[in-house]
Amino acid sequence: MATCGEVLAKLLEAYGVDTIFGIPGTHTIELYRGIPQTSMRHVTPRHEQGAGFMADGYARVTGKPAACVTVSGPGAYNIATAMGQAKQDSVPMLVISADNNSWQKGLGEGRLHETRDLQAAMAECSVWAHTLARPDELPQVLARAFAIFNSERPGPVHITMPLNVITANADHVPVQTWPLPSKAAPAPEQLQAAAELLNKASNPVLVLGGGAAGAARSILELAEALGAPVTTTHNAKGLLAPEHPLYVGGSPSQTASRELFQNADVILAIGTEFGETDYDFFFTGHFDMGAAKIIRVDIDRAQLSRNVLPAIAIQADAGLFAQALTPLLSTPCSNGTARTAVASAARKVDDIEGYQLFLSQLQVALPGAILIGDSTQPAYFAGLQYDAPAARRFASAATGYGTLGYALPAAFGAKLGQPQLPVISLIGDGGLQFTINELSTAIEAQIPVAIVVWNNQRYEMIAQNFIEAGMEPIACDIYTPDFKAIAQAYGCPAYRAHNLEELTEYLRTAQQQTVPTLIEVMEADFLPAQ
Repeated sequence: MATCGEVLAKLLEAYGVDTIFGIPGTHTIELYRGIPQTSMRHVTPRHEQGAGFMADGYARVTGKPAACVTVSGPGAYNIATAMGQAKQDSVPMLVISADNNSWQKGLGEGRLHETRDLQAAMAECSVWAHTLARPDELPQVLARAFAIFNSERPGPVHITMPLNVITANADHVPVQTWPLPSKAAPAPEQLQAAAELLNKASNPVLVLGGGAAGAARSILELAEALGAPVTTTHNAKGLLAPEHPLYVGGSPSQTASRELFQNADVILAIGTEFGETDYDFFFTGHFDMGAAKIIRVDIDRAQLSRNVLPAIAIQADAGLFAQALTPLLSTPCSNGTARTAVASAARKVDDIEGYQLFLSQLQVALPGAILIGDSTQPAYFAGLQYDAPAARRFASAATGYGTLGYALPAAFGAKLGQPQLPVISLIGDGGLQFTINELSTAIEAQIPVAIVVWNNQRYEMIAQNFIEAGMEPIACDIYTPDFKAIAQAYGCPAYRAHNLEELTEYLRTAQQQTVPTLIEVMEADFLPAQ
């Protein structure tokens, strides 16, 4: 007899899932029965939050979902934070939680991992949550999940599977995928209206968000056909090469970009929610797009009525829109390169030299690397001063949901997704203590990531917030352990870099390893005294 749990594994593989993150538990044993019958790789984190962050990192660099398996109750609640981060940043992730038998739910009898309504609990951190009632539903439920990943604004999908459903006979359930629905294409009349507006524009600007990350080639062709300066959010970094003459770089929160928006007559915005952590990173307010007419393109129609008022609102996939619009554009804007040069020079005036030297050295040491940042000082400044070498090679928890501890497990997931590329985890001494236990996972799974720990022995950004509020910082100066000793105890090579030359040496040395390498840098060694 094939159980529903076994058929689930085979269907996941059929949909292209190649990696599963999970911690086996009493309720998930039968979900594991089918995994050896597939070629999927299982990675065992040390905490379910780590599983979610790994799946997030994997999806950000590949564009496709990994799967996570948890028990109900603590397992599901532990992964909820990672799901929240993924939901905020539109990252696909499939989370499957085993639950008590259907007839045992809601009785309050104190059963193991008992959760009264797991579907309702997980709905808040999911784009869709569902409870599987019988094996016959499984193909349709997975079809809907992968339709969301492929054709809608993606995010975490949560499926609750009661034990009696997991173990039920599923011999009659076909291991067959459903065809994925087509992506949304732009309506011809809106497309034509957008082209007419852009062809008349004197000072257009192209604004890109993470929703465009999967359409790099089409976006590049569109940018060059339009000839307009291009700004990118955190999740869109790398869509244009740093040296491209139309790439402004930095953050749309910076004065240089804001002036571009204020002086534009038409702004084409693709796949961006205009969220405050990208467009008002310093929380100064006063963000607006001036008198520009905004053409807004998003796969999620709900986004088209949030934050900014568009002149034209187009629900469409970023790649399909770019491909359709490009042939309709006439001669590229004649002043785009010049306006870009002015904005690029202006935004660099505010660069802090110590952070710039540090961030630039990461690229010098490991050209083309993927950089995964946490909520830590250099990652905050990376939003302003770091330009990714290509799309899907930069991610950071410093915006959006803003979780701590993200960068370590997310970097492990990124390396599993793109094993041929160097991966750097940039994390602070505070954030590292949230997920340092995942070093054990990476040792076991042999994931060679360079972990750069920025150590200032405090929650520095929060301390600054206290000072700005006219208060002495409270609870911000934290005890930090000997990270090198801890890493070595796990089995990782560990170093302290005192300068840029040593940092380069250790980053390159890390590429020769089969396990993570921890590189501690003390803030005082890399920033001049204030």
